[in-house]
Amino acid sequence: MKEKAYVLWFEEIDKSDLALVGGKSANLGEMMKAGIPIPPGFAVTSHAYKEFIERTGLKSKISEALKEVANSRDPKAFEDVSARIRRIIEEEEVPEDIARAIVENYRKLCEKIGRAKVPVAVRSSATAEDLLGASFAGQQDTFLNVEGEEEVLLKVKKCWSSLFTPRAIFYRQEKGIDHDKVLMSVVVQKMVNAKAAGVMFTIHPVTGEEDKIVIEGSWGLGEAVVSGSVTPDTYVVDKRTLKILEKRIAEKTHEVVRDPSSGQTVKVEVPPERRKAPCLTDEEVVKLAELALKIEQHYGHPQDIEWAIDRDMKFPENIFIVQSRPETVWSLKKGRERERPGVELRERRVVAKGLPASPGVWAGKAKVVKTIEEASKIIEKGDILVTIMTNPDWVPYMRLAGAVVTDEGGMTCHAAIVSRELGIPAIVGTGNATKVMRSGEEYTIDATTGVVYEGIVEELTKRGVEGVKTATPQQVMLPAEQFVPTGTKIYMNLGVPEKISEYANLPFDGIGLMRIEFILSSHIGEHPLYLLEMGEGEKFVNKLAEGIAIVARQVQPRPVVVRFSDFKSNEYRKLKGGEKYEPEERNPMLGYRGVSRYISPQYERAFRLECRAIKKVRDEWGLKNVWVMLPFVRTTWEMKRALEIMKEEGLERGRDFKVWAMAEVPSVIFMADEFCKYVDGFSIGSNDLTQLILGVDRDSEIMPKLDPRYFDERDPAVLKAISHLIKVAHKHGVTVSICGQGPSYLEDLVEWLVRQGIDSISVNPDAVVRVRYLVAQIERRIMLEKMLEGKAKEKRKK
Repeated sequence: MKEKAYVLWFEEIDKSDLALVGGKSANLGEMMKAGIPIPPGFAVTSHAYKEFIERTGLKSKISEALKEVANSRDPKAFEDVSARIRRIIEEEEVPEDIARAIVENYRKLCEKIGRAKVPVAVRSSATAEDLLGASFAGQQDTFLNVEGEEEVLLKVKKCWSSLFTPRAIFYRQEKGIDHDKVLMSVVVQKMVNAKAAGVMFTIHPVTGEEDKIVIEGSWGLGEAVVSGSVTPDTYVVDKRTLKILEKRIAEKTHEVVRDPSSGQTVKVEVPPERRKAPCLTDEEVVKLAELALKIEQHYGHPQDIEWAIDRDMKFPENIFIVQSRPETVWSLKKGRERERPGVELRERRVVAKGLPASPGVWAGKAKVVKTIEEASKIIEKGDILVTIMTNPDWVPYMRLAGAVVTDEGGMTCHAAIVSRELGIPAIVGTGNATKVMRSGEEYTIDATTGVVYEGIVEELTKRGVEGVKTATPQQVMLPAEQFVPTGTKIYMNLGVPEKISEYANLPFDGIGLMRIEFILSSHIGEHPLYLLEMGEGEKFVNKLAEGIAIVARQVQPRPVVVRFSDFKSNEYRKLKGGEKYEPEERNPMLGYRGVSRYISPQYERAFRLECRAIKKVRDEWGLKNVWVMLPFVRTTWEMKRALEIMKEEGLERGRDFKVWAMAEVPSVIFMADEFCKYVDGFSIGSNDLTQLILGVDRDSEIMPKLDPRYFDERDPAVLKAISHLIKVAHKHGVTVSICGQGPSYLEDLVEWLVRQGIDSISVNPDAVVRVRYLVAQIERRIMLEKMLEGKAKEKRKK
């Protein structure tokens, strides 16, 4: 009986054997039966693993150890338990009948190939792995170029033990997956002696385009591509015609190959003449695309596929598929489409155009409103909110909306920032949306390109899925990369406290910017000086403390950097009672805001309320992970005075209480050495810093339309300022972060920041996973470059 077998060959299994051989093995068997070229091999079944842990008494020992981290979020605790479990598994003898079955089948594989010792890949295949909507890929171990019976048996045990890596234990707990329900099968498969290898997707992994196949490859084994240690060649193929639409050939400095003398997998330099040469011929690209299409058609949904091309064989017999799993990002966005007559793409009429501030697609009814009062009467869940411009008072209605379109604003305006955080499409700076769009009429919002179409455009809603942005942050989360380590901390920006429950499982190292303006406008709604006059100052303290605590409790012990209020006078005026206390300024962006407001005789009492709320959260409720940040700092003397007020209210810099300053006014850059005396860290507000260095209104919709370079965080002047700050701050032992919008969507800026040595990067929720993975790749590339540079220096010395 299959269920009692210790070993099954790929020819004997398919997707119905998932519980017995896990996702990886089942997929290999399934593809082999479908005629896909798969290297030969077999699966050590989950029954073998189950028998191993039960007959040796390991099961009860593992269960006891796991109880120690049942309710923990301490990474060290997970590491300790993992190490203990893995050690007892790897030191235990495999029962004789199980060991014999594995060894005898390895011998059969060698006989099939015609060699005494065949190099094999030994890969984990967990029984809950590679299921649609959940990816465990990368959480357990893989061993390449394994030769000989004893080595195969040893690596099988190591795969079994890798079911209990810290990341795998934590992930199962977070997803509510019973540890006992996940067993381990192991793939033992002939290695392809790869001249080139890589991955391919049957849906564009960045844009979600379903009519594209994207192939990435490099010289040698695919490990270099999968790990991100090389920049691969990229080929984009039209799924319908199999025509190659795009080729990007990278410089491939190294490859992972099998060392003929030792049999080990080694990383070697690519000879100069091959570095910029394509790793695939056009016919190989087309053949891979054909196989990808065949695999997708077989499974019925997009696939993430690993491939290899054997250097010892001739085309097309040299092309092999070594793994396929469901694509788990864009596949999750395919919701139910509403059944209604649609407008064909060729018939569509453009109604308005603007800046694509928060990408995605939405189709629904528009509600054109120009005031909060109007919005409160007619906005319903899923409507397209069309207005002149939003401010913090609009957030409750933005949370109801399916998409936002504004007349005014640029890429860093309020509507843009909040829409990105809420995960809804937004187009800003149209100039005329409130004039040309009509309430009650249906429109399609393509916020990826910044275009509003009349009616429901089916070709867009099918691609972006009506009723769904591009993805919620939870959907964007890639479990396989969830805990990829980075030297650069990845923080998250947050403004709506209640949203933290949706984002809590994203792989961030803390909240790098918690805005409290939403709490002030929505939870409190009254001007702090008005409340003081009414004798209700404690109401402000309690409400603000409650909002901050929602976030701090959810993410502790990770830090939450709370930015003190940064409303401008025009925004404060809109709070109840605000008109009495706020001046009317012609340019509030450069006026009465930030630290200058806190230390002013008019507002100091209100600032003390904010300090008391922080103290309440930290001292009364014990949430010591709350730090603070002072915005729009202009001078050292005002900084010094603000710290004095904080000290008087019981908030003083110390080991567990850090004070940061926003670096958004150029004076902070010029006087960085002086400012370092007063703070533990800087956070670069790249939106305001760019505005003040380049002299361009960040909310202007006119300048970016003239030329996007007018407001660009990557302008040489802005980069020079940031670079100077990092160098000076590090000289004084002060950390530097960035919380502006740029790193959330500018990948080249992220790489530049990492290479400059920035300590942390704080991004929007929907960018956390992507930026974390990107930073990990960049850091690996930097380490590799340094290693190669060191080797080159050693050679020159010799």
